[in-house]
Amino acid sequence: MGFDQFLGNQRIVSALRGMLGRERVPSALLFTGPRGVGKYTLARLFAQAATCERLKDDFCGECAPCLRIARLADPQPLIAAGLAERGESADAAAVERTPLILETHPDVWLIVPDPVRLRTPVARPMIRVGQLRAVQRAAYFKPQGRRRIFILDGADTMRWTDADLFLKILEEPPESATLILLATTPGAMLPTIRSRCLQFHFAPVPAQQVEAFLKSRAEGRHLKPAERKLAAQLAGGSPGAALTLDLAESARLRKTLLELLDRAVTGEKYGDVFAATAQLAKQENESFENILALFYSLLTDVLESSEGLESSLLRNPDLRGEVKTLSGKIDWHWVVRATQGLDTLEARLRRNISRQLGLDALVTSLSTR
Repeated sequence: MGFDQFLGNQRIVSALRGMLGRERVPSALLFTGPRGVGKYTLARLFAQAATCERLKDDFCGECAPCLRIARLADPQPLIAAGLAERGESADAAAVERTPLILETHPDVWLIVPDPVRLRTPVARPMIRVGQLRAVQRAAYFKPQGRRRIFILDGADTMRWTDADLFLKILEEPPESATLILLATTPGAMLPTIRSRCLQFHFAPVPAQQVEAFLKSRAEGRHLKPAERKLAAQLAGGSPGAALTLDLAESARLRKTLLELLDRAVTGEKYGDVFAATAQLAKQENESFENILALFYSLLTDVLESSEGLESSLLRNPDLRGEVKTLSGKIDWHWVVRATQGLDTLEARLRRNISRQLGLDALVTSLSTR
């Protein structure tokens, strides 16, 4: 039990343990990296170590603080309980007046993007002003133990206008509290916030380690060796993503995206194209942001295949035949155009552009006719 259970990015683990051992923990940390790479897990482990009653630079996993904070490993039941307590029909004022705060120990708070409702969550949950104000007040309270820890998962979802409020904490940091911000990329955070945080970027975990990790977990033991290898490759270096990956559903969705790109090339059957974009924008279980990431992954493979590169490290090895078929119809200029279109769509999503209209515009712009 302890930090040795964490997979990958050992340089970050060593740095955090050194801070705890020297009792020189900064007031703000920024963890960035792809979804599922371990940012949240390590933040929780750090919180356990910072409050552990037995160890100084690690955690025992057996004392009362360790056991209570370990309940944050699966925050979904806590989120459901918080939303139920606030009420399913909460309006905007109630959401700000009763912020969603997950707390299993007085010294550790978890802040997550607020979905507002349990049964019909909003399409784009975000960290809200009420949550930030609650953190701002509580950060200066004296801890019961050694230190107070505030984990802001999805810190990049807060509005930039609201993030200015958060700067007040960073400009006058409390001595006995640490705020850990989790985001996918540093660029998603305001420069003024980034500059006040000690930053750690989480690198993807090698596929071989992810495969071994799957074999050691109950979720992965039912998979055949070939399926574990494929899941490790598709996860893109994210152990968390590998654990939750549905291989059949992933193959279906990626084939749908390839078919959509193929129709975009030929410029035919736009009725089918728009039906497919409507499905992707509104009815898939996968988030739209992750769907865009799959587009990028497929385009990378198509580019390599179009240039005659028979890579053994395809990001989508199970779709090698489909990728090769599409690559025979385009050139690298088309891939560049498609990638630039995705970049534009991703940027416009921050301004609440319609997902389907944005995807429609992208697909119709890719015809080679």
